[in-house]
Amino acid sequence: MNNALTKASFTKVPEILAVFWITKVATTAMGETTSDWMNGFFGPAIAIPLMLIALVWTLRRQLRAERYDAWTYWGVVVMVAVFGTSAADALHVGLGVPYVASTIFYGLILTAILVAWHRSEGTLSIHSIYTRRRETFYWATVLATFALGTAAGDMTATSLHLGYLDSIAVFAALIAIPFAGYRWFGMNEVLAFWAAYVLTRPLGASVADWAAVEPHRGGLGLGAGGVSAILVTVVFLLIRHLARTRRDVREEQLESEGGAVEALAPGRA
Repeated sequence: MNNALTKASFTKVPEILAVFWITKVATTAMGETTSDWMNGFFGPAIAIPLMLIALVWTLRRQLRAERYDAWTYWGVVVMVAVFGTSAADALHVGLGVPYVASTIFYGLILTAILVAWHRSEGTLSIHSIYTRRRETFYWATVLATFALGTAAGDMTATSLHLGYLDSIAVFAALIAIPFAGYRWFGMNEVLAFWAAYVLTRPLGASVADWAAVEPHRGGLGLGAGGVSAILVTVVFLLIRHLARTRRDVREEQLESEGGAVEALAPGRA
């Protein structure tokens, strides 16, 4: 087989397109209400271990994969969203830690992971997720961003008394900063990406909570179960679209797969 690219040369994350951010916000919103529903239905003693088992299983599949696959990658993101919500809530609900303090705590954890990643690898670029160590740093960062974003969303809505609808407006305005900064003002690509990535979590969580909570709390009153059912459908359709179109698969992977098919065709060595 004539293939200059090796397995190690494939980055295992998708191309960053508009549909990436739409799917990301949808998964964060789904994770918020799904976590709340599972804890309410099963109880935390059963729900949290189930979430952790599902997260470990999906992450194990992702780490074992040789290249990016939409179902495998986004399966991890979904479970990080669900488990990350409970991880953030555990500090406040279980230990009574104020949301302001938990937001600072998870912010420090995220900073420590990024510093360790950069010191170890010399880059934080998502275009270089080729090795197991870099991929481990990547997913540790993703988990930290979810916990931080969940705590930040709850902090603005409850501790700062903005409510969920105003929180949506705040985080929508904040997430526009790295997008505009990167596109028009020369903001560093890595900084812009991770800033936006962190902010997708409180934005999605605020949207989900606003749709779920009762009207007297400023929401639509659809309930955690109802919102989760809607968002699970949306996320499923988005991932299926990505898996079918493969529009977010990087060019070098597509070229390699095309070369493999050609080499295996009848009449070729």
